[in-house]
Amino acid sequence: MAEEKFPISESLKVIQGITIYKTESWWEAVILLESFGRKQIATYLWNKKNDQWKRRQKFVVHKKNDWSQIVAAVEKLLPQLP
Repeated sequence: MAEEKFPISESLKVIQGITIYKTESWWEAVILLESFGRKQIATYLWNKKNDQWKRRQKFVVHKKNDWSQIVAAVEKLLPQLP
């Protein structure tokens, strides 16, 4: 099976991407990309309508420290989930 191209703006350079899940109408992936000469990691959620993938959400991590803070906050809340 050929690797599918992620539906991301042509102005962004995809370095690597990992699909989290993909159905007929929803697709979530984590992408390492380059934007204006800077690397970043983004989580994308797309929805397919009229045979086209449209971005519904995008969450970007610019620095390792940002990610550390996000992980710490999520881990504090995680015990409250079933």
